[in-house]
Amino acid sequence: MAGVGADALHKPLGLLAELTHRCPLGCPYCSNPLALDAREDELDAATWDRIFREAAALGVLQVHLSGGEPGARRDLVDIAAAAHAAGLYTNLITSAVGISDKTLDALAAAGLDHVQISIQDADASSADRIAGYDGAFARKRALAAAVVRLGLPLTVNAVVHRANIERIGEIVDLALALGASRVEIAHVQYYGWALKNRALLMPTPEQVERAAALVDELRARHRGRIVIDAVVPDYYARYPKPCVGGWGRRSLNVTPAGKVLPCHAAESIAGLEFWNVRDRSLADIWASSPAFNAFRGTAWMKEPCASCPRRELDFGGCRCQAFALTGDAAATDPVCHLAPDHAQVAELAAIRTDAPYVYRRM
Repeated sequence: MAGVGADALHKPLGLLAELTHRCPLGCPYCSNPLALDAREDELDAATWDRIFREAAALGVLQVHLSGGEPGARRDLVDIAAAAHAAGLYTNLITSAVGISDKTLDALAAAGLDHVQISIQDADASSADRIAGYDGAFARKRALAAAVVRLGLPLTVNAVVHRANIERIGEIVDLALALGASRVEIAHVQYYGWALKNRALLMPTPEQVERAAALVDELRARHRGRIVIDAVVPDYYARYPKPCVGGWGRRSLNVTPAGKVLPCHAAESIAGLEFWNVRDRSLADIWASSPAFNAFRGTAWMKEPCASCPRRELDFGGCRCQAFALTGDAAATDPVCHLAPDHAQVAELAAIRTDAPYVYRRM
């Protein structure tokens, strides 16, 4: 797998800090890997402090404190304070289960800049069923209210699939009622736990079409009140998305155990070598890691990507999706209508079942 020269190396702008894989929820579309890092393997707060300082020196501007559920870390406030001290814009990505009002107050005092809360549905019983946790919806509403009381910006993230796609309007209404300034309508990405549950989560073409039209209508109706982010779901797109803005180009992810990944799902690609922050600096990993250099730039591309005028726009699409669907991480993302394997996407999207979810558990 060919990499690129140093002259093509960009500075990373964002860091996803996966503090833990522990989480009280069992969302069947969770982006964490199937093989979850154990508590005893997690990086300590001092190591995260070093990572944040190295990230800032590398050019990173913002850090997303994520998991699992970051509230499972007893030293979360210390970690957030370290990120703030490094000069990074600090965003907490939380399920809201595990973050008390006392902890939130301490996080705000430590310099937390923003909170993103996941919402599984606008209907409480459906939301709790999707999350696999009774009472989760009420906890989310309560934490959102506390965030707004503290004057912190709030984003609501709603992962959309067949069970809740008909309630996008209600989800946006809920985000407005909670005081959010932004809502993300994030269609499921099918790797990890979501790939395991794909046939249970996949919406119909008619649902996707109605949802796209509704999002346009909601953006017009609520312009100036809330920002609505949404993209066409992968399996129904004509062109693939430029995953993480291009592999090894603008962002990096550190796992709870210290592996540094070009994207959160990169461990799903067999054969990649991931370096660890326990052994090397972040700058060394960014510049020289075999995993980061595997799909940087365009030299690794096969046809039709190699000669495609969009190759610097979508970078061949998602490498993890290409591997999941074709077994070849260097293949054109099959989502692209020009891909040799594109027909497979329509076939897979047509497979839908109503079996129970396989919930994400440690």
